[in-house]
Amino acid sequence: MTFPKLKTNPGMNPESVIQGDRWRIGILTESLIRLEWQESGVFEDHATQMVVDRDFAGDTPHFTQTVRDGLLIVDTPALRLTYDMQPFSKEGLSIVVKGVSNSQMNTWHYGDVQRGNLRGTARTLDEVNGETELGLGVISHDGWAVIDDSVSNAIVDGTEAAEVRGEANPFGTWVVPRDNDGTDLYFFGYGHRFIEAVQDFYRLTGPTPLLPRFALGNWWSRYHRYTEDEYLKLVDRFEQEGLPFTTAVIDMDWHLVDDVDPKYGSGWTGYTWNRKFFPDPERFQRILHEHGLKTTLNVHPRDGIRAFEDGYDAVAEVMGIDPKSGEPVEFDLTSPRFMDAYFCLHHDLEAMGTDFWWLDWQQGGVTRQKGLDPLWMLNHMHYLDSGREGRWPLTFSRYAGPGSHRYPVGFSGDTVVTWESLKFQPYFTSTASNIGYGWWSHDIGGHMFGYRDEELEARWYQLGTFSPINRLHSTDSPFNGKEPWNFHAETRAAMDKALRLRHMLLPYLYAMNWRAATEGRPLVEPMYWQSPENANAYGVEQEFRFGTELVVAPIVTPADRDVQLAKADVWLPQGTWFDFFTGRRYESRPAAGRKFEVWRGLDGMPVFAKAGGIVPLQVLDGLNGRENSVDNPAHLDVLVFPGASGTFALKEDEGTNQARPDESALAVTAMNLAWGRGAAGEGGSGESRFVIAPADGNRTAVPERRTWTVTFRGVAPADLAVAGPTVTVNGEPVEAQVSYDADTLSLTVTVPDVPVAAELAIAANLVIADDPAVEDAFRVLYDAQIDYLTKERAYGLIRESGAGALGALHTLESTASDHPRHDFDDSHMPSAVIQAVAEPLLRAM
Repeated sequence: MTFPKLKTNPGMNPESVIQGDRWRIGILTESLIRLEWQESGVFEDHATQMVVDRDFAGDTPHFTQTVRDGLLIVDTPALRLTYDMQPFSKEGLSIVVKGVSNSQMNTWHYGDVQRGNLRGTARTLDEVNGETELGLGVISHDGWAVIDDSVSNAIVDGTEAAEVRGEANPFGTWVVPRDNDGTDLYFFGYGHRFIEAVQDFYRLTGPTPLLPRFALGNWWSRYHRYTEDEYLKLVDRFEQEGLPFTTAVIDMDWHLVDDVDPKYGSGWTGYTWNRKFFPDPERFQRILHEHGLKTTLNVHPRDGIRAFEDGYDAVAEVMGIDPKSGEPVEFDLTSPRFMDAYFCLHHDLEAMGTDFWWLDWQQGGVTRQKGLDPLWMLNHMHYLDSGREGRWPLTFSRYAGPGSHRYPVGFSGDTVVTWESLKFQPYFTSTASNIGYGWWSHDIGGHMFGYRDEELEARWYQLGTFSPINRLHSTDSPFNGKEPWNFHAETRAAMDKALRLRHMLLPYLYAMNWRAATEGRPLVEPMYWQSPENANAYGVEQEFRFGTELVVAPIVTPADRDVQLAKADVWLPQGTWFDFFTGRRYESRPAAGRKFEVWRGLDGMPVFAKAGGIVPLQVLDGLNGRENSVDNPAHLDVLVFPGASGTFALKEDEGTNQARPDESALAVTAMNLAWGRGAAGEGGSGESRFVIAPADGNRTAVPERRTWTVTFRGVAPADLAVAGPTVTVNGEPVEAQVSYDADTLSLTVTVPDVPVAAELAIAANLVIADDPAVEDAFRVLYDAQIDYLTKERAYGLIRESGAGALGALHTLESTASDHPRHDFDDSHMPSAVIQAVAEPLLRAM
């Protein structure tokens, strides 16, 4: 077997290097500087655990160097470095970042605390109830960030490590200690060009791999002692409920745990199927595959391979241990011989049907090799091994420091079931993108401790829909199962809706997956990435961009009892936006954008699409096979939002290994909206035209013919008998099914059986819908838990004056403590009801 190599290009461009006897400065870009001090004068030119490329396509950045008064001055268009050419010190080494507004701290001195750093991520959320400390990112309020790579090990070619500790090394690459103990820093001086900084971080540390399509669907996971029969009944129930799952996570009880003789130690480490629970593991996993599920097994490998394991004899012999002795084979990541035997053991298990591994390392950070974190080594070696023989590599593990994005997917750990945990996760997820870590998987619904709160669970499911990876998980408590049918009707309906929507989003998610891998743009991004000079963008920590088209502001606090709705604080950048679900229009006209409150019932979530936004969904119907199919769909529903022109490129491939994306494998279907009218009440004229171009590239990857449903959301109804849309395929008119839904302000056009080699065009006189503000305000009042006289007076004011009624409504304002509910003489309106009523009245102003 040939063990895959990590692709590296570690040498710096000699033309971009300035060097003394014990110091070296590498100008990697005009904003990215490498700073080294080595007493020995021997510098590190290998790849490291973090860094794999120091010569970006041979580019030579523009810079000048001058020595004056004993100081080296290096000047680029972005930076000015001053250095006394002595051991690094605060007095002798500094860099000024040019063009940084709103900061007086744009000069870095060696050793400065990074107070303005916008942070990165953390190793785990295990037992965290709310916030936890985050590591550093590569972007900052002050325009600079420093990542220290001094202690990480070096990655060398297998030929350089042909023998390690007297053992032959069969691996293509290996990890060895550095030959020096000096300083090796990377200075990111990108100002507020946050996106460019992260993209260059990927150039330095390696791109994010493309994930297989199934990984973007729903994952089922629970720490529970399932039997084969119980697990398969669960899968059947999901199918009966119409709930699509693509990944079956089997926690540690797949292997022997309680049946381990105490003389061997804990049962947490194990590699032997528990035949009492799973009499035939191959049959079990084959049936899961037949149901459209991929499987992953949990492993805690710390305790090595012990004598009770099925694979012990073979591993012991490789390690020179007499199997009859029963001596344990120690877990030793620094031994090539052990690692070879360790992977052979895993390969035997994979031959029984396991698709990838859940590496649940929780046992500290020490190996026999100085500075080598066992978690990092496990991630690195397992990911490379999972890609052997042309397989699509995938691991599921914890974060192990900068560069860990090369080994997706991340497992954030066992969170506490509280509102505080839920509130932290959106911020935690988006901030991780500041260190390039884009594929976090959380315990959706929370794992342990905490309390039962059905509203909390529903809101967590909704966050999961718009998370990088959506994996439900819980502990083995009879009260803590996450199956939707364990909840009451309203909660269950919200959960079902969230799970189905996640699967419907697969076409959009997969296009964003390609974007992440090829453009260095994670699926989830903080709002300030695209608005770095806008202070409002930093004040919405729970809000984030979700790909190119959407902004998400998950609800992370309980509903107000008086109004029966929950609130999220939202900031929308300048422009026109639409509610993804209802088509309601939100105008954000000031240059600084607009901050406001949105209120939603349990079945709603604040998700916004930009004007001109295009979001392809797959339809959960028979045309696309079984409900949890991850095949490229034969029936798509494309949501199109009015108000501006827009484009979208649907990207699909044939499902073979694309971890290193190959453009020749792609089928790209371009979609284009040419908007021809103004917003409601703004006049304007002209016909709007939406075109789905013929699939370009690898058409064998997609169905030969497709049914297209195009839903224009947020538009006014048309007299379909007089002015219905015109639909053509390759310029020839065709019949289409056309309908209008007043609840979501949606005009829907369905065209069946369109060849993917053909152009589909829909032309219509579209107009943005009038806002049903008064009707929506009525619905808020209808559900409010207040007295009827107050509702009637408030509604009368709203019908008469619309948004102008808000001032009068405040005259009715009170708190429950001020006015008992049995007081029938006066009208009292709680502030939350006024705030919720204000949203529809003000949203389009």
